Amino acid sequence: MEKKGKQGQIGGLDIPDKMFFKIRDVAKIADVKPHVLRYWESEFPSLRPNKNKNGQRVYTRKDVDLVLDIKNLLHVEKYSIAGARQHLKKKKGAQRTEGRFIDTVRTARDDLAELLEALEKGK
Repeated sequence: MEKKGKQGQIGGLDIPDKMFFKIRDVAKIADVKPHVLRYWESEFPSLRPNKNKNGQRVYTRKDVDLVLDIKNLLHVEKYSIAGARQHLKKKKGAQRTEGRFIDTVRTARDDLAELLEALEKGK
């Protein structure tokens, strides 16, 4: 099932606005061979596309973004596989921490709004 529409851009690349991508589509977007994507799946635990009923890989937009991140780390920034894996792990941990911080701020803001409302009603 594909969602068709406008294209998005990441790093100057036009990426079709679809929900799911086949391996050949991702290989074309990332300008790598399909066997490279299969190898990266074995090296990067966070890259795990689902498979359809026929056993074909089905990549999400998030998977495509990750593939582009991996390619950038390996080909542009010249990380080793292990270094790129560690970098992505740290990045994911930082995003989780940032997400928890944002949730804490939202909760505090909501609590303060309720307190202010209660104080205003008590006047």
